This record gives sequence, C-alpha cells and structure tokens, in this order.
Amino acid sequence: MHTVQVGPLTALPSAAAVLLALALVPGLGTPAVLVGLAVAVVTWLLLDHGVRRDGLAQLGVANRVTLVRATLAAGVAALVVQSWSEAVPRTLVVALAALALSTDLVDGRLARTRGEVTRVGAAFDMETDAFLILVLSVYALPVTGAWVLLIGLARYLLLVAGIAWPWLTAPTPQRRWSKVVAAVQGVVLLVVVSETLPRGLSLGLALTALALLAESFGHQAVVLWRLRHEHAGTRPGWVRPTLDVVAVALVWGALMLPRRPDELTPGALLGIPLELLVFVALAIVLPSRWGRLVATVAGLLLTSTILLTTLDLGFYEAFDRPFNPLTDPGYVGSGLDLVHRTAGGAGQLLAVVGVALVVGVALGLCVWATLRLRRTAHSAPRAWSRGVLALALVWVGAGLVGAQVSQVSLASAPAAALLASQVDQVRAELRDRRVFENDLGHDPYALTPGRDLLRGLRGKDVLLVFVESYGRVAVQGSWFAPMINRTLDSSQERLASLGFTARSGWLRSPTFGGLSWLAHSTMQTGLWIDSQQRYDQVLAGDRFNLSQAFGRAGWRTVSDIPSDDGAWEEGRRFYGFDRMYDSGDVGYQGPRFSYARIPDQYTLHAFAHRELDRSGRPPVMAEIDLVSSHVPWTATPRIVPWHRIGNGAVYDDMLPTHTSFVELLGGPDQQSNYARSIQYSLRSLVSFVHHAHDKKLVMIVLGDHQPNTNVSGFDASHDVPVSLVAHDPRVLQRISDWGWTSGLHPADDGPVMPMDQFRDRFLGAFGSRPSPPPSSRSAVR
Repeated sequence: MHTVQVGPLTALPSAAAVLLALALVPGLGTPAVLVGLAVAVVTWLLLDHGVRRDGLAQLGVANRVTLVRATLAAGVAALVVQSWSEAVPRTLVVALAALALSTDLVDGRLARTRGEVTRVGAAFDMETDAFLILVLSVYALPVTGAWVLLIGLARYLLLVAGIAWPWLTAPTPQRRWSKVVAAVQGVVLLVVVSETLPRGLSLGLALTALALLAESFGHQAVVLWRLRHEHAGTRPGWVRPTLDVVAVALVWGALMLPRRPDELTPGALLGIPLELLVFVALAIVLPSRWGRLVATVAGLLLTSTILLTTLDLGFYEAFDRPFNPLTDPGYVGSGLDLVHRTAGGAGQLLAVVGVALVVGVALGLCVWATLRLRRTAHSAPRAWSRGVLALALVWVGAGLVGAQVSQVSLASAPAAALLASQVDQVRAELRDRRVFENDLGHDPYALTPGRDLLRGLRGKDVLLVFVESYGRVAVQGSWFAPMINRTLDSSQERLASLGFTARSGWLRSPTFGGLSWLAHSTMQTGLWIDSQQRYDQVLAGDRFNLSQAFGRAGWRTVSDIPSDDGAWEEGRRFYGFDRMYDSGDVGYQGPRFSYARIPDQYTLHAFAHRELDRSGRPPVMAEIDLVSSHVPWTATPRIVPWHRIGNGAVYDDMLPTHTSFVELLGGPDQQSNYARSIQYSLRSLVSFVHHAHDKKLVMIVLGDHQPNTNVSGFDASHDVPVSLVAHDPRVLQRISDWGWTSGLHPADDGPVMPMDQFRDRFLGAFGSRPSPPPSSRSAVR
C-alpha cells in the first residue's frame, strides 16, 4: 500500500498560507502565485522522494525548520516575480528573505544536537539555500547587472556539468570555509537588494562574493578531480538517455528558433524541421568515419544558423527589420562605440569577451549535439529509422494540407528558409545599388544659382534640429505620450509668449530604432537612404544637399554634432559646412551622460555663444543633433539656469553612479526614462529660444527615427514628428498648404510625408527655382 509522508506534505498548506498572506498585503498576480505554488509542489515531491529513499520514519525537527525556510523562499520567489510587472515593497522582500536566511543558523545545529543528521536533511538544506540565493540574484539584477546571476546559477551549473562528468557529483571532504562562503552569498545578496549601501559599494560586495564562490567551487572541482578514480564506475542508467534527449532538443530547438522576438513562444518550437530528419537519415546510413565528418560539418552549420537567427532577433529588436548580411556587418564598429560610450572601455572589453565566449560555447554545444545524435542514431538504426519515417510522413502530410500548430507550419525547413532569405537580401542589395546609382544623377536643384535659392528665408537664422529617437510613439498611442504632450503644450505656450508660432506634421523616416545618419542624409539630400550601402554611395559622390543650398545662397553653414569625438572630414567635404563642432571643441568639462557626451542644453548654449552671439555675422544655417535622448536612456540631466551652464561643471552632481548592462540592453524603466529624455530635449530647445533673443530664428525640429522596439513595440510605424518654428508669421504661411497643424503637436491623423520629399518641397516653398534646362546650363556654370 502506498503511504503518504505527512511531513513533506505540509509544504503545500504552509506555502498556501504564506502566498495568501502576501496576496492580501502587497497583492500577488496569477503568475506570482503559480510560481510560489510550483516551488511548494517541487519541494514536496523532492523531499518526499528523499524521505522514502532514506527510509525515514519522520521528518524531524531540523528538517521542519528547513521546510519553513523553503516555504519562505517560495514566498520570496512569488514577490520577485510580482516585481517584474509592478512595484513591490522592497522592505517586504528583504524582511522575508532575511527571516528565511536566519533559519539557516538553526536547522544544522538542531540536527547535530538532536542526532538527526541525515543525507536527505543535508541535501534539503543545501538545495533550499541554493534556490533562495538564485531568487535573490534575480532580484538583484537591476542593481548590479546580469553577471550577478552567476552567483545564483553556480550550484545548477555544477549539476549540469555532473551529467557529462559524473565525478563532479561525488561527495567531497568537509571544508568549513565552503559553509562560510555559502552563508556569505545570501547575506551579501540581501544587502545588495536592500539598496541601503551606495551602489558602488554594493557592486564591490557582490563581486567579492562571486570571487569567493568561484574559489570555493574551483577548490571543490580540483579535489573531486583528484579523487575521480575512487568514484569511477558506470554512469547511472538515466544519464545516457538524458544526454540523447538533450542533444535532440538542442538541435531541434536551434533549428526552430524564431527570427523575430515577438515569436519567441513555446509554440514556435512545435514544427518538424526537415533538416533534422535528413541529418538523422544520413547518420543512420553513413559509415562511422563519414558520419563523424558529416556530423562535425552539421555542427558548424547549426552554429551558423543560430548566429544568423540571433542576429535577426537582435536587429528586429533594435531596428524592426532582419539582419542584412551584405551591409550590416559594417555596424560592428558603431555597436562597439555605443557600448564604449555607455559602459566605458571595460564594458566594451567585457562585451567583446562575452560575445566570443557565447559563440565558443554555442559552437561546442552544437558540434557535441550533432556528434552525439549521430552516434545514437547509428547505434540503433532500426528504432531511429522508424522514428524518422514516421516524422517524415507527418511532415509530408502537414505540408500538403498546410497544417499549423500555434501559427507555426508543422512542415518546416527553417535552415533552408533562413539561407534563402539571406541570399534574397544580397541579391536585392546588389540590384538596389544599380538603381540608386541612377537616382543619384537626377536632381532638379543641383545647378540652381544661389540667387534663386531660398529667397523666402533671406536674413533668417535657420536651424535643422534632430531630436534623437523622437518618434510617433512619443506623442501618440503609448502610456507616456500624455507626459510628453503636456511638455509640448507648455513649450508651445512659452514660445507663444516669446512671439514664436509653429506648425507640425509627420515625416516617414527611412530607419527605425537607430542608424540616425540614414535619416540625416535623407533629409539633406532628398533621397531615400535606408541602408548603409546607399549611405556610402551618396557620401562618395557630390549630391546637392540642403547645407550646400544655404551655403550657395549666402548663409554661413555649421554642423553641431556632440556625439562626434573628432573631425569628420568626409562629412565636411560632402555637406560643405563652413564650421563643424564636435565634442572636443565646445569647451565642455562636465561628465558624460550615458551615450551623450554633452547634455543638449549645453550643446545649444555653446552654439548660441559661438555662432549667434557674434557681431557682424552673416545669417547662419546649422544642423544640430540633440543626443540626450539616445538609447540606452540611463541618465538624463536637469535643466539648469542659463547663466550657470559655464563649462559644464554644473552637471557633476547629476551623474548617476553607474550604468549597468541590464539598463544598456533594456532595463525595466526604459520607457519612462525615454519619455523623460525627450521631455528634457524639448525643454532645452525652448530654453534656447528664450535666451537666444533671435527674432530672425527659424527652426525645423524633427525626430530622426522611432525608438527601438523596447519602447515602440513591434510593427510600429516609422513616423516622426516635425515642426517648423518661427517668429515671422510669413515663414509659416509658405507651408500653409502642407496640411500641418498649428502648434508643436501634429494631428494624430495628419498626412505623413516621406522624409526624402521634404528637401524639394522645402526648397520650393521658400522661393527656390529648379535648375535651368540643359540648353541653358552653361550660363549657370
């Protein structure tokens, strides 16, 4: 008769009571409750198995204390899960975790004094501690960064390694220092998540704890390796089939990995990959020597498939489009520069090393999985042949009827589809190169003389101001849009008090989530530049652009790009600027704010001082890039009184103490931080207008692209707001037929102009005449 051990079973009502109390006090959602109950059920099953295995008649007092800790750990896990969706009182998490950790001081001593030391008790104590440390390391993520998970995963990584090297699971000689290190992990993580210490000190403590843990596990591994022959023997019967299942799952999952982040669901893996069936068939029929060669090559190809799919996932996440193998490798430098600007040289080095390690591990796992799968299939050809034949019949039938599971085709060939898409992209880029080369040669304003350009703006100071990542999502269709709209309304009122009016509309940007230079060159040249290939083509030529138009008509032309760290000679040649400002020649002595080397307010202050305040100057046309709203949105300064800006030292006390990799890759506060950064950029602009005292000022203010999918979501538009601001009402009258609305807020359903059309419409609206026909071009020359 099967009996039930009452002791372990008490984990369920105890956990239910804790979760009920937490549901009543801070409030727990369904996912949090389910996680807490799942922890309780697993605790009961494992403890019940251990008690039966060791033949214990009763649980014992010490194990009951450990059970209390396990129950509290279930509550802590539920609170951590709840914190992902809404704020949870940090003091409650810390108090509950502290209470759980304090019981670790009791159960071991009770077991020794009462003579209740058992194998199941020791394992229960250790695994409960390991789980609680894992939960706390997850909770510490926003404070320290993703690396803190190494503390929580250390125990489980050792268990996984024990499958391949069974000697790692053998018992080790007692070492009191190991117990001290284990206790330190919980205490340190508790201090870190409490946020009672400065962030820098918390990081130092966590790193020290990780170093101690590495030493402890390293010592344990060395001791076990030396004793490996004493524990030699056959593996448990479950290891071999487990490794076979892992190999099949790894190959299957790698092939079926979706290419878009929004498709990352368990159902995405339910298709049958044709490539897996072909590989197993070859493994069955080929002799061992050729089979091993095919398996090794298959492992290399599988690694390539994972890397290309991962690149697609990353590019969809950042730019809402797939990876382009012909042009996108050139963005490696830009990506490393972003990491360097945001996390410094050490962060950049860590990122490079991390990527190299991930690629190396992926390669090793893929080759191991294909070799393992080949050996298993080749050693049991009859069973595997039946399985492959059955799946092949299902694959053919599903393909004929178009069967799908969770919107995934049951008959799949993911690797072949990925290769085909990459080849198609390369072909399309090569065709586009020829088409775009033809477009470069057609420009109605290329030879227009200066006297016939921009006659409606004579004597005006014209600023083309790009606000980084200022997209439609900032003002429409998001929870934070009302915040930014209130800033627009107050900015409009302040501009009106200064005598300025505005009209606003929408432009469709050629890029999304980044690659701002594509939008800048599109706006300037009147060409649709949506790839690095097109950008390189246009920059290598002599395409007429807005800056050249103003320069030809008598304006002094300037660029102010605070994200540039040095002279950009290629840009000077192409755009023809008379003066180019970068981060090194505007006198800034303040701190770096994440990606932005210089705050927007300082950029505008320095520009006004160096250009607009000069006496006897000609009218100025400038392209100014405001980059305080650049991803990763981890640090935004405050608006300061204009007279206190000075050399930027005023910003020293605004610098945050860190930028973690969680924030860099997309922290939980990305959207609210993004909204604040846009508000800051807009307020900086209004502050500039107020202090410039320039009634001749005309500003074209626009976004370069939408923010990435962490903020915009998937399949968002490429629309960005654009506003024309001027003191002279006659300036706005010239675009009265564009359908733009009054003020700084464009109408939600207003017309959307492709960005490449702006240049010609702008030139035409302000009195520019197209080039003379070919018969009269000699007069222009």
